[in-house]
Amino acid sequence: MVTRIDADKTNEVFGSHCIDLVSASLGGKIVAVSDEWFASAENLLTVAPPIRKPGYFVHSGAWYDGWETRRHNPEPEDWVIVQLGVNSGRIFGFEIDTAHFNGNHAPEITVEALFTPPSSPQPTPTDPRWTTILPIQECGPSQRHVYLLPTPTENAYSHVKLNMIPDGGIARFRVYGQAVPVFSGDAEEILDMAHVSNGGLVVSCSDQHFGRKDNLLQPGRGRDMGDGWETKRSREKGHVDWVVVKLGAPTKITSITIDTAHFRGNFPQYVTLHALNHSSHTPSATAESWLPVLTPAKCKPDYEHHFGLPGQDVYMPTNGVGGADVSNGVEEVAKLEDVGEEVVTHVKMTIIPDGGVSRLRVFGRRVVG
Repeated sequence: MVTRIDADKTNEVFGSHCIDLVSASLGGKIVAVSDEWFASAENLLTVAPPIRKPGYFVHSGAWYDGWETRRHNPEPEDWVIVQLGVNSGRIFGFEIDTAHFNGNHAPEITVEALFTPPSSPQPTPTDPRWTTILPIQECGPSQRHVYLLPTPTENAYSHVKLNMIPDGGIARFRVYGQAVPVFSGDAEEILDMAHVSNGGLVVSCSDQHFGRKDNLLQPGRGRDMGDGWETKRSREKGHVDWVVVKLGAPTKITSITIDTAHFRGNFPQYVTLHALNHSSHTPSATAESWLPVLTPAKCKPDYEHHFGLPGQDVYMPTNGVGGADVSNGVEEVAKLEDVGEEVVTHVKMTIIPDGGVSRLRVFGRRVVG
């Protein structure tokens, strides 16, 4: 049975083990929609909370920050098909936010899902493979509706279909789940094993007052200072902040990149990195078994810091799926501690004393078996 979750507890329920699989920042995109007369379906995937502009009108009518269809739908429902930002993912729950839609909100919704390979054509609304994941739910006006599935889906899906019965408006749509990566058979391939598409997940942090921890593993460089992880200012002597990242698979680390893009007056003074091999999903940040990988390194504002193993090439982020190319000519490459053939499952990045980091990349070879 689906459980309705208090919206204030969304992060408590999903934050340590799920991401928003359809977020625009992850690469989620609208591939088909039945109608979007009043407001574009693309707004559903916006990362920022919905805003309101009372009294502001455009050609189609009152402006809304969400998806809104025309009245008197002759069909049983309006629908939108969304492609996940990763190749596939297991689904744990959903959020339907009707913020600012009052009197024109969606009365009821359902969600379906299917999987199709990346090279296949986009699914149609009548594709027989659609499976109902979230049965019909009533929606109220201007509020967040958060649903926890009884168990995570056994299958991994590439697309979801949000059905709005019969018409109306929805501000935001979130699909909480875990990426299911598709790895090649090349055991020597260097990958960013912290990248969200490769199954990387930030499982805990000391603070995320200004910027979300999950931004660290997103594709590309940060768009602005809001697209990164940023902590509040510390006032205590000896203070540090930290994040713990579960890698997509057991890994032999070869290099790391720490990017402070857009953080100019609020970047960390120093950064360290530790790693361990642990069976727990969320190991303690204070465990004694953390292995030093990077001793305190001075940070620069708005800069990509690259760190490699002694005598080895540095691997640079080159695309949106976590692959890497060799770069021998990178300026000012600092060296990691020689961790030998250590296989690790988690890394902990510590910033001293506080500040903001845009992206964390952990390159290495995936260990199978």
